[in-house]
Amino acid sequence: MSQVLYLVTGAAGFLGSNVCKQLLEKGKKVRALVLPNDKSARFIPKEVEICYGDLCDAESVDKFFTVPEGVETFCIHCASMVTVDPAYSEKLMAVNVGGTRNIITTCLAHKECKKLVYVSSTGAIPEAPMGTKIKEVDKFEPNDPTKVVGAYSQSKAKASQMVLDSVRVMGLNACIVHPSGILGPNDHAVGETTDTLIKIIKGEMPIGMAGSFNLCDVRDLAAGCIAAVEKGRSGESYILANEPVTLKEMCDMLHKECNCQQIKFYLPLNLADKIAQGLEKQAEKTGKKPMMTTFSVYNLARNNSFDYTKAKEELGYTTRPYQETIHDEVEWLKEEGLI
Repeated sequence: MSQVLYLVTGAAGFLGSNVCKQLLEKGKKVRALVLPNDKSARFIPKEVEICYGDLCDAESVDKFFTVPEGVETFCIHCASMVTVDPAYSEKLMAVNVGGTRNIITTCLAHKECKKLVYVSSTGAIPEAPMGTKIKEVDKFEPNDPTKVVGAYSQSKAKASQMVLDSVRVMGLNACIVHPSGILGPNDHAVGETTDTLIKIIKGEMPIGMAGSFNLCDVRDLAAGCIAAVEKGRSGESYILANEPVTLKEMCDMLHKECNCQQIKFYLPLNLADKIAQGLEKQAEKTGKKPMMTTFSVYNLARNNSFDYTKAKEELGYTTRPYQETIHDEVEWLKEEGLI
């Protein structure tokens, strides 16, 4: 009987570290690809075998995939560069597109690798009109800026299409998962969403914005990624999302949980967009990062309603209530001394 090893990229990140934790809880052996000198590596469970290397370096990726004879592998490709800057970036494309190309090429070269699960993003899927739930697609449109907005989403769409092309043309056994936003405890790197919650709890965000977003508990997303290895059909995509939630609803949940100061005023989106335009022009002159951007306003104004029925039916994906996630995250923030 062959031994099984799970290969996880992005294991030092919020989602990747939770994927590793859950795989270990299932009794699986895990190897992680980690950038040299990555400060977040200390948060990877100690039972994980760490392989230092760079996603953009083909030799590093090949080393990561190389295993003794008689070992089968499954790869969960979580790693990516995330940015809220919508402008084109060569580095972003090199990591998210070029790095994924290296993963695909290496999967095909290593016959002991039985499956690839690529962690994309709901942002890679072309938008649907407001009032319509966004569903999985079998073709991505990364070059149409009216359907896929911002460099990050475009990079994920390009990489997703590469995965599908490799399945159809080269026989790669792979499927794709599309997480929406990530929320929850154990965000040691303190990402943008966690940082926003901290500011709200501390009363450092006196004004909010209207609109909505879509966030999932990181633990549910990690479980969905693992379920895709076990149950996902090759060449298929699965949305891992939640129901939309407004900033006001989120703030009300935080207030209920820790009695923090509530935001008094929420800017209408059209006014917020005009203010953001002015702040961006000012930032161009000063060189400082604007407090609010038109892209952040767009993300609250866009259609954030996703149909995740397919993942529920085929993968057994579930997502817990927002209030439960908020409770667990607030408890973790207290334990870490962040609030």
